[in-house]
Amino acid sequence: MDITRKLTILADAAKYDASCASSGSNKRNSSQSKGIGSTEGMGICHSYTPDGRCVSLLKILLTNFCIFDCVYCVNRVTSNVPRARFTTEEVVRLTMDFYKRNYVEGLFLSSGIIRDSDYTMEQLVEVARSLREDHKFAGYIHLKTIPDAAPELLELAGRYADRLSINVELPTDAGLEQLAPEKSAPRIESAMGDIKIRIVENKAERKEAKTVKSKPPRFAPAGQSTQMIIGADGSNDRAILDKTDRLYSDFKLRRVYYSAFSPIPDASSKLPLMAPPLQRENRLYQADWLLRFYGFGVEEIAPSGGDGMLDLDVDPKLAWALRNPEKFPIDINRAPREMLLRVPGLGTRNVARILLARQHASLRVSDLQRLRAPLKKVLPFVSLVDHHPGKWLDDPARLRAQLAPKPRQASLFD
Repeated sequence: MDITRKLTILADAAKYDASCASSGSNKRNSSQSKGIGSTEGMGICHSYTPDGRCVSLLKILLTNFCIFDCVYCVNRVTSNVPRARFTTEEVVRLTMDFYKRNYVEGLFLSSGIIRDSDYTMEQLVEVARSLREDHKFAGYIHLKTIPDAAPELLELAGRYADRLSINVELPTDAGLEQLAPEKSAPRIESAMGDIKIRIVENKAERKEAKTVKSKPPRFAPAGQSTQMIIGADGSNDRAILDKTDRLYSDFKLRRVYYSAFSPIPDASSKLPLMAPPLQRENRLYQADWLLRFYGFGVEEIAPSGGDGMLDLDVDPKLAWALRNPEKFPIDINRAPREMLLRVPGLGTRNVARILLARQHASLRVSDLQRLRAPLKKVLPFVSLVDHHPGKWLDDPARLRAQLAPKPRQASLFD
């Protein structure tokens, strides 16, 4: 099989993995003369899919052969799909060629399991090693690691890669046992824990080093991430967010990525017949942001008294505000940062600007306009020198109807 056909198959097979963003890394060289590529700067124009995924990397599988039979995976051993496999030299050559043409700024490499976990991990590590040592490649490398691989292979992976990731696959252990019985939630989390410990130890070792030359090589400087498939089992959004919150707390992950389940050919009867709405994936990303940057807890975002699902019509912060009208209006000129962050429509950047601006003068509606805050969303929940929301908050259902996006009538030409 020629390399173009392989690339067609293995790039398409990699599209189901969402965790390929390149944020959070550091430059590997102090000057561009010491290596090829960069993990920062404007080396390429980052492009994004409609749901916000970064696709600025060469994103491929080493192979879509796999000895496992995870029923939700199109590359499972019993799947009837075209198969292909790169050699490690082909992946290295592709990465360098695409970089030199200014198409990509780095590599995201995953693989099906071939022979066994150690053999597959050896192949992934060899690609990263060759790029770093043979070609002096200083761009971004993200390796999808295999939890059952030997610790020394994970150690090498972290030495050469900027980011490592191990997919937890599904939100619950029961779901994983049912749909991917060859995988083990305890083994996955054990490997994630080992990577976390090694990252922490490496930072301490580098900090204690007395000279630049004595510093050990960085270990996964962009941290680790994971991915969950949404909608393949019966887990509700509350269960997903509970798992997410624990992963952030226990393993200090940089990101948890969510991937809506897509129906696959010859699917098992254990899988749903239809994919979940993509808006559900979007709402989970918004809820994830609230957990990480806005001080919300899981109980606030998805209360235990309901069905455990996020509202698809309004974003999670607005949904929380509509459930808690007694906490509003908030005085923009006096409220602390943590309360300003709970105002629908105000993000972290605008809150920082508000806190700075109000040190010099009391803010008015025109000041929020200059900040380009979405006034329709913000004004019902705040008071300013020249504005009070009046009775808007007395009828949350009516306010919700006003703020929820209106369904668009389909055009004949859509």
